[in-house]
Formats: sequence, C-alpha cells, structure tokens
Amino acid sequence: MASKTDLVIVESPSKAKTIGKYLGPGYEVKASMGHVRDLPKSKIGVDIEHGFVPDYQPIKGKEDVISDLKKAAKKSGKVYLATDPDREGEAISWHLKELLNIPDDKTYRVTFNEITKNVVNQSIAAPRAIDQNLVDAQQARRILDRIVGYQLSPLLWRKIRRGLSAGRVQSVATRLVVEREEEIRAFQPQEYWTIEADLGRVAPNAGTFKAQFYGRDKKMELSSGAEADAVIAAVEKGIFSVTKVKRQEKNRTPAPPFTTSTLQQEASRKLNMTPARTMSIAQQLYEGVDISGEGTVGLITYMRTDSLRLSEEALAAAKGFIETRYGKEYYPPQTRHFKTKGNAQDAHEAIRPSDVNLVPDEIKKDLTAEQYKLYKLIWSRFLSCQMANAVYDSLSIEVENSGYTFRASHSSLKFSGFTAVYEEGKDEEDEERQSPLPDLKEGELLERRGLKKDQHFTQPPARYSEASLIRALEEKGIGRPSTYAPTITTILNREYVVKEGKALRPTPLGEVVTSLMKDKFQDIVDPTFTAQMEEQLDRVEEGSADWKKVLSQFYGDFDAELKKAEQELDGERIKVPDEVSEEVCPQCGRNLVIKSGRFGRFLACPGWPECDFTMPLVVEMPGKCPKCGGRLLKRTGKSKKTGKQYTYYCCERLTSKDESKKCDFMTWDVPVKDNCPVCGQTMFKKAGRGAKKPFCINEACSNFTPEEKRGGWQKKPAAAAGEVGEAAPAEEKPAKKTAAKKPAAEKKTSVKKTTAAKKSTAAKKTAAAQKPAAKRSTATKKKAEA
Repeated sequence: MASKTDLVIVESPSKAKTIGKYLGPGYEVKASMGHVRDLPKSKIGVDIEHGFVPDYQPIKGKEDVISDLKKAAKKSGKVYLATDPDREGEAISWHLKELLNIPDDKTYRVTFNEITKNVVNQSIAAPRAIDQNLVDAQQARRILDRIVGYQLSPLLWRKIRRGLSAGRVQSVATRLVVEREEEIRAFQPQEYWTIEADLGRVAPNAGTFKAQFYGRDKKMELSSGAEADAVIAAVEKGIFSVTKVKRQEKNRTPAPPFTTSTLQQEASRKLNMTPARTMSIAQQLYEGVDISGEGTVGLITYMRTDSLRLSEEALAAAKGFIETRYGKEYYPPQTRHFKTKGNAQDAHEAIRPSDVNLVPDEIKKDLTAEQYKLYKLIWSRFLSCQMANAVYDSLSIEVENSGYTFRASHSSLKFSGFTAVYEEGKDEEDEERQSPLPDLKEGELLERRGLKKDQHFTQPPARYSEASLIRALEEKGIGRPSTYAPTITTILNREYVVKEGKALRPTPLGEVVTSLMKDKFQDIVDPTFTAQMEEQLDRVEEGSADWKKVLSQFYGDFDAELKKAEQELDGERIKVPDEVSEEVCPQCGRNLVIKSGRFGRFLACPGWPECDFTMPLVVEMPGKCPKCGGRLLKRTGKSKKTGKQYTYYCCERLTSKDESKKCDFMTWDVPVKDNCPVCGQTMFKKAGRGAKKPFCINEACSNFTPEEKRGGWQKKPAAAAGEVGEAAPAEEKPAKKTAAKKPAAEKKTSVKKTTAAKKSTAAKKTAAAQKPAAKRSTATKKKAEA
C-alpha cells in the first residue's frame, strides 16, 4: 500500500508555491488564505461573565477553502501547520487544528524564519507541538481589543459621531499626535542671534574660511541684536588669532540591521513608502519571488521582528562576501553583534537577505520597482552592519579676538568603510556643511574680511511623520512590530489624523475624541498603562501569567470607567467644531470649512442651506508660487472623459475672480520644502512613489533643470478648465485627427464586420466624415473647447 502524502498548510498561495518547490512530490502544500475563523463581526463574541470565553466562528466567504482543507487533512498522513512564526501565526495554526478536527498525533507545527531550501527542510525534519502560551497571548490581545472596541466605540457613536472607533494602541497613537500639536500651538519662539566671521590668512590668496561665534570661556547665547552688536563692536577693534588647531581621526560605526520598526522608518524616509506598503512589499519578498535560473526564492527573513540577532551562518556569509567584493580592509577586526533592547521579544532574527550573494542589481529584472528598492535597502543595511567603520579626518579650529572665541570645523572622508554600501537616513536635514579649512597654525594672525550677524527664532517641535510616530511608539513600548502599520492606517482612515506631505496633523475630530478619552478613560490612552499591558501579554507568552486573569484585572477597572462615563454623559452630545480653511466661498464670501462625506473630506460653505457651494479639498503645500509668491495648493480633479481622479498643484490665486490678482501657475510636479541654493525659489520633484530628486524650474537660474532631464513621466499641464478645483488633464485632448487618418482599407474591414443592426449608424458616420472640411474643423474646434 502506497504511503499517504503529507499536507503542509501555509497562509498564502505564493508561500505555498515557494515551499512546494523545496519539499517535492511527497508533500501537498495548500494555503489557508490567512485566518479561517475569528470572533463574529455582528456582536462582541466574548462571554465576559463566564471567564472571557470567545465565540470563534468560521469566517464568511472561506467555506470552500475550509472544505478543501478538511478533505486534504483527512486523507493525508501528517499535517504540518506552517503559518508565520509569531503569535498571530501560532494562533492561526491552532484555529486550523481545531476547525479541521486534526488529531493530535497528526499535528506538527513548523516555522520558517526564512523560506530557503535548507531552512524549510530542516524545519520539516524538526517539528514541534503548537505553543499554547503563544496562542493564549494572541487570544488575550484579540479579546482585549474586542472588548475595548465593541464597548467603547458605541459610546463614541452616541456622544460624538457614528463610525468612530477606539482601541488600546490607536487611541494612544492619536493622543501622541494631538499632544504634539498642542505643544506646537503653545510654543513661544525665542529670539537668538548668530555671528559669522569671514576670515583669511594675511598672505594674499592663502585661503579663507568662515568661523562661527562660540562665546567667552564657555558657550554664550546672544538673545538680542544689542548683544550681537556689542560683540561685533569689540572684535572690530581687535585682531583675530588662531588659539587652537585640533586634528584627529573620527570613526563612524554602521547602523544595526533592520527590525520591523526601523525598516518602516527608513522606507518612509528614503523610499517615501507608507508603513502598510512597506510591510506588504516585505511580505512578498519573504514569501518568494521568481528569480531567473533560481525559481521561486524567499529573498528576506521574516519581517515582523524586534530582534537585532543574526545567525552565525548569515554572519559568515557576509564576511566572505565583503572580503571578496570589497577587500579584507572593509571587514572589521571582530564580527559585529548587536544587542537587542530589553523589552524586545527576540523571537526571530533581524530582517536580512536570505542569501547575501543575491545582489539587488543582479536580480533587478525579476523584481518590481518597489520590490527592488526595498530589497536593496534591506540587503545594503545588512551588509553594511558587518563592515568596517568609516574613518574621517577631522579638523577643528578655535580663533580668538578680544576675549571672544569663534570656531570652525571640517571633516573629510579618509576611508569609506560601510558608507561604500549604505548610509542611514535622517528625519531632519543636516546643517550646512563647512568648506575645507586652510592649513593653519596656532598663534597665526588672521585678517578679518567681514562680520555678519543673523537673527533667528527657535522653532516649535516638528509634527510627527509616520516614521517618527513609529519610533515614538516603539520607544514607549506601545504595540508590537505587527501593530505599527495597521495602527497608523486606522487613525488615518478614521480621520483622527490627516497627512499633509509627510507630517501627521490631528483633526478637530481627533482632538475631541482624545479629549473625551483622556477625561473618561485615562488608562486606555495612557502610554505607560498601555506599555504595561504589552508587558502582561509578554508574560502570558512566556507562560508566567494566566491570560484570563490578565483580562479580568483589566476589565474590572474598564467596566467601572465605562459605567461612570455613561452616567456623566447621559443626554449629552459633543459637537465637533468645523475645521475652517483659508479658502473663500465664491458665492457668499464665507471661509469654507472641511466636512467629511462617504467619499472622504471636502470643502463646503458653512452657510448651508442658504449657500450650498462645495468643492474638492485643497491642501497647502510647502514653498511659494514661483510666479506671484502666493501659497501653493494641492488640488484634485476628475476627468470628464475617463472619470478618474487626478492631482495637480497650483497657485492659490488660480481660481480668483479678480483678474488683476489671478495667477495661472499650475503643475503636475510636487513642491518640496527645499529652496534652490542658487535663486532661492521653491524646488519641485516628480510625482510618484519612491525617492525623487528635487529640481529648479526657474529658467533664469543657472541651476535650472530642463523638462527632459527631470526624470519620471513627462506630462504637460493644460490650462485650468474654468471650474473650481478642476483642471483639464493632459490626456483630455481631442483625438479626432487620428480617426480621420485611418486608411481606406481599414475602414472597409470595419464596415464588413458591422452587423445589420448597426449599419445605419455606420452609414451616418460615413456621411458625417464626408462633410466639407471647413465645417468639420469648426465642429472639432467646438468639441475641443467643450
């Protein structure tokens, strides 16, 4: 009797395809398509009074998948549950076992930190039982979030607006954004002044440099113009002399390999990818991509991790690759090991390429543009973390005049080290780099070429970006690697927060909901409490805490707060104030307000029902109009021909009814915050995903970049179509001339294929085509104008 085929169940078809190739004919690999059962959507689905018993039900629409898996499990020998190697994956395996009624003696749990032939076969050869502690930790999180969501959200519906939601992590994330906005509003700018001395050696053409005012004996802050003038007056009478010259080598170490959090942050900074998009592309790279000559290959290790640990095999492979390709001097004296943070689960390795020898540029043709960019980012970061330090020659100079000290410094790269492969991105731009300094000696006298004072004001803290918000959540211990991306997606979808460029700004709705939560449910939005709950779930995973006791301790206080809030808010309805824009209603002159509808946010006149004017939402962009200096706005329009929406950027005065103030500037290119270093005008970049290089559009500037050298899809903006908020897109050009030039033979073929029912229509078109040319051109012109 032939032996039975073993069944392997994974989540996705692409993962099934990759693993099936490695295991061969003795195994049947099927996909569960994610979760197969969950709590019901129509009710809370948890029996709170009898020990938090969950009511799991098969997910609607999965009937055929479940039936197919049941049949396959019944006729198979062993059943390997190979879902993702985390809490959620462990829970999916447990649900599959329970739902498919797989006996204990047939159930084998396997996990793959990377989907490569060696790892897959090693894992299949060493299965284990389902880890119930991991399952219980996931159950506790799921039930905890269900209780909060299904008992708190209805209160928000009744008191504020339908469709709102609350949650342990999303409410804290919203609070962080709201409180950052409150800091910005309360910020009082402080005046300060800087002084720059333009200095040179006494000998002609011997080199000049700029030195910044430092202080006297210690750092001094110049808080007024009078203080700056006093310093200038003193140094104008004295002589500058070099008091200190310090030359040294500085070493710069590479950044550690990626965790989920740092990957999302870096992809946001360098590739302009949202966290959700980053995780989607990373999932594709993990599950497998078809590579020419290799077949389907899992390119990276598991992408949901907070660990910095790397396997010894990966470290050895990196060493061999670095020494072969770059030389032995590019490998450090000792192999680098990175210490994982104390609150990390450390269940998996850091994110790295499965095979460092699969160089991104060599497999680029097999990847999509996004897959290539993200894989290159992960590959470069991993390789660089095992490379030698970058070495810089650093020169710092102190100059003195009348007891005041001025400083200048410069660094030049001596040995590239890891920077030959990768440099970490930053949320904030670096300060302007110093020019090289002349070879000065201590005691040398200098010639003053000029003194310049500048007034500055301290700036408020920057709004969170998706990258910096993820970093804040991680630092505060809120959420786990798998929760960052969905949390940000949720607060954006609920319109608690809006995205302006890369910045996250709270809406009035987000502020009202946060205020209510802070007042009535302090624990839910308290970062410390939320972090402690995560620690409790970690203890459940370790087996040192009972998941039902954790839920019971939480629910007692939560239920009391909920009942108290219901009593205090009885009969009260909280109004969300309208968000007033700077756009003016062209019908009645009122400032338009931002409203939300079934299709998203839009601008509307607050004078309704007397005035019913609405228009698409416009967003203010960084920079100034290059024609008139007005605000630059992001607008959306809708193609009359295709019905598709499009985005363009224009001057705020594009739709002005005052012809003397009207400005016709509009473009498809995206304004950026950087100004041209030559002419000072706002720079632009091409639209689309990924990093794009800014360029200057000022034709009179020496830094001007012509259209053909800007990269991206070349699209010429048409003039405004005359409607508020809509411009005629480039594709809406009359295309009748092409039809008129069809060869006669092609027309005959077309007539032959025409059915009898359509002959009269075809005859009419033929007659129309035979109209006098003058009439035809007039008709075409009118159609084009329309």
